[in-house]
Amino acid sequence: MSQHLGADPGPVRAELTIDGRRLSYLDFGGTGRPLLALHGHLSEGASFTHLAGALGPEWRVIAPDQRGHGDSDRAAEYTRQGYLADLVALIEHLSLTEPPVVLGHSLGGINAYHLAAERPDLVSALVNVDAPVYLPGGPSPLAFVANMPYTAATREELLDAVGPMRPMVEQTLRPLPEGGWRLPFHPRDTVDSETLVHGEHWAQWVGSDCPALLVNGSRSQAVPGEQADMMVARRSHTRLVTLNTDHFVGLRDPDGLAKAVGEFLAGL
Repeated sequence: MSQHLGADPGPVRAELTIDGRRLSYLDFGGTGRPLLALHGHLSEGASFTHLAGALGPEWRVIAPDQRGHGDSDRAAEYTRQGYLADLVALIEHLSLTEPPVVLGHSLGGINAYHLAAERPDLVSALVNVDAPVYLPGGPSPLAFVANMPYTAATREELLDAVGPMRPMVEQTLRPLPEGGWRLPFHPRDTVDSETLVHGEHWAQWVGSDCPALLVNGSRSQAVPGEQADMMVARRSHTRLVTLNTDHFVGLRDPDGLAKAVGEFLAGL
């Protein structure tokens, strides 16, 4: 099932069913080489619209709404195994003629390098956008969303309830079929998912040897510069680009990210 979004010929919104659960994705189209783009927590595939435009038509960007985000259904759990099973199913569903480059920001970056380590046959190259290999334990930095309502009777009521997050979700709320509105993520699921990325991921980061790019924000809250340097030193075939941003690299400097990614892809 697929549909074009608006009058523009792309992207196409499509979906597949995995164990009775909908996984929705955007396919920005074209005949170029495939690139799978994975968003972070509180986000969705549409966050890569600018990047897809900058890379096209040489690259066909496919950006899923990962489980529990955007138009994809909620899942029973948010383990790495669950996220990776979705990605494998999506890649197989797409019937690509070659393995995609896999790019990911934050949660998406962690999922990307786990996928490269577990299924190197499905990943031709890796782009890690400010995704760490070590996150300390303790309370989730996203715990502030836990008490937000998931749904409300009106759009304005829901926006009032999310307070300072209003600018971030104002354009991404979803109408409910039975009436009312919902957030593009479930608050409790988000905290559960973020908590499950805590810990050390060094083995998975160095567990693949495909060409890789690490894009680090110089003021990142997630990947300190020292960790970024160590990540590049420990993993072969890995380049580092540092941009003058915080953790939200694509939001703060979309052109800088597109340039860094484009130059890396041009060398593959």
